[in-house]
Amino acid sequence: MRIGVDIDGVITDVERFSVDYLSKYCVENNIEYNIKTSDYDVAETFNITKEQADAFWEEYLDFYAEYEKPRAFVSEVLKRLKEDGHEIYIITARWKTNQEDETGEKMRKAVIDWLVKNNIFYDKLIFSKASKEKKLQEVKDTRIDIMVEDSPRNIIEISKIVPVICFDTNYNRNCLGENIMRCYSWYDV
Repeated sequence: MRIGVDIDGVITDVERFSVDYLSKYCVENNIEYNIKTSDYDVAETFNITKEQADAFWEEYLDFYAEYEKPRAFVSEVLKRLKEDGHEIYIITARWKTNQEDETGEKMRKAVIDWLVKNNIFYDKLIFSKASKEKKLQEVKDTRIDIMVEDSPRNIIEISKIVPVICFDTNYNRNCLGENIMRCYSWYDV
């Protein structure tokens, strides 16, 4: 079986990182905010402008990319899936990885280095454009049999063609459907 796996929100807990570090960033920069964790977009989650959210990621993305810990047991579960004969395709639309410049190359290298450092097993790493259509196309092109995803828009679109394991977060609780299964941990996957 070909298993597609997202990084941010699935291999890592980007929701917790965003709440912790964006609240710190807002306080330090005197930005008024109001957290509502039911939104995928951090600007919406914090009720701040897109420009403020982008400034936060400009400041913290490299830190996140290097130091954020993987979710518990992700490495051993992916290793076990590989040992059982499954193919693991990591498909990520992480910010900046699709840029064809020095910044994009730096972020792609950071992702690869982080995966190696954290013993994340995979057969192929795909840097997808940050759009639901592009990620959906990657799933089709690589003939993914099942996808592990957290993004509400990706869950809905991808579940139209293959089953999706929805990694539970506050922002995807409304993702329900015939081809959507919810999981709460990596052993639950």
